[in-house]
Amino acid sequence: MIRSMLAATVLGLAAMSGAHAASTYPDKPITLLIPYPPGGSADMLARPLGAELQKKWGQPVVLEYKPGAGGAIASAQLARAKPDGYTLLMVLAAHAINPSLYPSLPYDTKKDFAPVSLVATLPMLVAAPLSTPANTIPELIAYGKSHPGKLSFASAGNGNTSHLAAEMFKNQTGVDMMHVPYKGSGPAVVALLGGEVSLMFDSISTSLPQVQAGKLKAIAVTGERRSPLLPDVPTVAESVPGFVVNGWYGVLAPAGTPPAVVNALSQGIAQAVAVPALKQQLAGYGYETVGSTPEAFASHINRELQTWKQAVERSGAKVN
Repeated sequence: MIRSMLAATVLGLAAMSGAHAASTYPDKPITLLIPYPPGGSADMLARPLGAELQKKWGQPVVLEYKPGAGGAIASAQLARAKPDGYTLLMVLAAHAINPSLYPSLPYDTKKDFAPVSLVATLPMLVAAPLSTPANTIPELIAYGKSHPGKLSFASAGNGNTSHLAAEMFKNQTGVDMMHVPYKGSGPAVVALLGGEVSLMFDSISTSLPQVQAGKLKAIAVTGERRSPLLPDVPTVAESVPGFVVNGWYGVLAPAGTPPAVVNALSQGIAQAVAVPALKQQLAGYGYETVGSTPEAFASHINRELQTWKQAVERSGAKVN
């Protein structure tokens, strides 16, 4: 009886503490960890999002770049951070890929984090040099099957989304393509521009400017529907039913962050990405804003863990 009363008292105090934290949150600067260098797709989303949240909350949102190991370095830092809502992390699809790709990680993907919000999704673009002898997915498949070993694809690194999306395409179509990994999306796109490889599954935000400049051609997009930025470019799924791959961006807090603070964060992000000016700005880069509940983001991560586990196993990709 006494133990039950003590437990109830502790729980009640914890709930009161969490409610108080939410009512005053935020009352100091927030650090948002970015697991990749400045200038990439995560940065292109995080900067305007942080600025909008800063306007909303009246507190600085400081971006701190912690690149390396496919985002695992930044994730490990978040796992060790104080669970008070003042240290957050923007994660990409790599967050769901890493548990299957690395033999061990310095954190538990499911237990060490509190999902806050799925912020946005971003389709990929199948981009190719002008010299690639295919302009559509059916032409690419036909050429690949009649010229085994002639096609190659660039990626931003072994086990990267750009690598695994192409492996999924190979698996579903039976096309033979050689993987050429680079150290990041920048060098991969340079190789693409130079005609060193036949194609690349790249984030639409980074390849689109080269397509618009006439330096690369857009073969297809990988989302569920055509991109408003490239309305004449078909989806891969129009030729390969069921093939859909989207990049995604979400925010995590450390496990143990009070639910009331997590909910305050989630609601703040949802309100920020709904601001017309921000929504329009991000749409111009190809992002589709979401702003989900913590529960919806947790479900999304669980689905992605299974999807990418299968992709990694089929590709045979490993990182030591």
